Amino acid sequence: MRKAKVHINNEQLQESSEILRALAHPLRMRILSFIDKHKTINVNKIYNTLKLEQSITSQHLRILRLAGIVITKREGKFIHYSIDYPKIAGVLKAIDSFEEEAAD
Repeated sequence: MRKAKVHINNEQLQESSEILRALAHPLRMRILSFIDKHKTINVNKIYNTLKLEQSITSQHLRILRLAGIVITKREGKFIHYSIDYPKIAGVLKAIDSFEEEAAD
């Protein structure tokens, strides 16, 4: 039996795993879905509409921000969040590439 020879870009794999880890929480997926629906929205609207505590919302948004999934923009005293779609597309591409190499 021949073993598959897989070339792994460790940096890309590490980044992808961090993003997937950040996505692997139902509340963060709910928050992302809400942001996606509105394209860009401020944090107050997120926690008020989703009926979440401000501190819980901020903790989850922090995880999403550190993973690079969301982008922030400050306007006065408000912080607006949007999704970094190219970043997510890059992760999907890295996963597809890994799967293709592993299948060969």
